[in-house]
Amino acid sequence: MWTVIGIVAVIVLYFIAVYNGLIARRNQAREAWATIDTQLKRRYDLIPNLVESVKGAAAHEKDTLNAVIAARNAAMSVNSVADKSVAEKGLTGALNKLFALGEAYPTLRANENFLELQRELTDTETKIQSARQFYNTVVMGLNTQIEQFPSNIVARMFGITTEKLFEMDDAERVAPKVSFK
Repeated sequence: MWTVIGIVAVIVLYFIAVYNGLIARRNQAREAWATIDTQLKRRYDLIPNLVESVKGAAAHEKDTLNAVIAARNAAMSVNSVADKSVAEKGLTGALNKLFALGEAYPTLRANENFLELQRELTDTETKIQSARQFYNTVVMGLNTQIEQFPSNIVARMFGITTEKLFEMDDAERVAPKVSFK
């Protein structure tokens, strides 16, 4: 009888430990996402100032400026990781084209405000990449634990599901091709 009670106690303790581990990983993933979200908001706040500084020097590049604002608004309006990932890819592409304008217009290259905003955005991009890498590492650990036996049984019992990675596709890694007509 004591053996049965001991076995049941070990199983219960195991389930508790697995459950607590899953919850800890899920909360860590949520915290990592909050860090990404904070950096993305900082990025969104910098973009209007950057666009304004470009307007004076490259006013006839209205399509590029409008594309940046539209991409920013689209990125700000989505909440899920998958949707945010898609929207951020579009915003990064639009920003790359905007930065390319800086190379094409000497007045922009000499504009301290534009250069400072560009530096701040570059710094923010680095922070976003770092936060995204950490988030994806945490989510990968959570997802692996959720999918492995026997912790998958505990996850299924309590409705703990896998999280989406915040992915970057190859288009973000390639420098934009900008054509001035």
